[in-house]
Amino acid sequence: MPDYTQATSPCFVLDEKRLRRNMEILNNIQEQTGVKIICALKGYSFWRSFPIIAEYLPGATASSLNEARLAKEEMGKEVHVFAPAYEDSEIDEILKYADHITYNSFSQWMRFKDKTIASKISAGIRVNPEFSTVETDIYNPCGLHSRLGVTEAEFKPELLDGIEGLHFHALCEQDVDALEGVLAAFEKKFGRYLPQMKWVNFGGGHHITRKDYHREELVKLLNDFKKRYPHLEVVMEPGEAVGWQTGELVATVADIVHNKMDIAILNVSISAHMPDCLEMPYRPNITGGALPGEKKFTYKITGNTCLAGDQLGDYSFDQPLHVGDRIIFEDMIHYTMVKTTFFNGVRHPDIGMFDMDGKFHLLHKFTYEQFKEKL
Repeated sequence: MPDYTQATSPCFVLDEKRLRRNMEILNNIQEQTGVKIICALKGYSFWRSFPIIAEYLPGATASSLNEARLAKEEMGKEVHVFAPAYEDSEIDEILKYADHITYNSFSQWMRFKDKTIASKISAGIRVNPEFSTVETDIYNPCGLHSRLGVTEAEFKPELLDGIEGLHFHALCEQDVDALEGVLAAFEKKFGRYLPQMKWVNFGGGHHITRKDYHREELVKLLNDFKKRYPHLEVVMEPGEAVGWQTGELVATVADIVHNKMDIAILNVSISAHMPDCLEMPYRPNITGGALPGEKKFTYKITGNTCLAGDQLGDYSFDQPLHVGDRIIFEDMIHYTMVKTTFFNGVRHPDIGMFDMDGKFHLLHKFTYEQFKEKL
């Protein structure tokens, strides 16, 4: 493990050695299958490492104008874009940065079809295969009443003129068996349209770089699909597989208090810096930490905001904690880091004010530069 005493605190820290290990795994899959694997910025936006990623992967996928611009300017390779809805005020600039764009509905496609075709951008439609093994509803793109993708019942083949690709996404940090089930459902519902397409996007959620992921089975699955549809370019867009276990969040014990148990207050906030730990919720590993009671000294690990629920849970340690001790949260460089900033690169609301006469004054508009500087 790196020497964390060299790092400031709090600090998100990336380990280039581990990042390159992930890139080599992903590139090996590309070489064996001919599939394009691109980096999903919604799950990994550490743009200072984009030159490293560009050595291995052909591009990135963006979920907003900010992310599309970031991918084009800092990686300089292919940019694929998908968002649940595009705005009139942003679509022209998005098309300027994009090489591929996926629309979430036929209404959005028809709204921006002429501009897309005029921009010579390859366009696709996201479909919902209505099959998923994702257990947590908040992360299930194919859950009941999902707004993501067109279902078979709502699909409009008569509007496919100009559409060159189909896109589905139904996984969340899962193995190849989950992809196998989703792919079967996708082909059953939408396979008849594939002969007229140029590409298909398998979305993200592929945990390819995880130690126990069945990569040999993935290679077989992808090669079998390409044998069935040799004319199709196949794209996969994991984010967490890029940043998986490549770095940590370094924190420090700011105080120890007692209220029927020992409570460690850190110089980071679970609410502000690790929101996915409350949203999911999930329990991140702490280096040297264990479940409560497993080791001799148990503490409630908490954050430094005034929110009463700004706490992570109970962890035990071999030695007592002291003010100034480093606490290392493992695997914090993909979704956790992204959600600390501008998740999906979404545009933050403007700030305005009505004066006493009822006149509106725009006081601040967040910029691309502010989005970028926070990553």
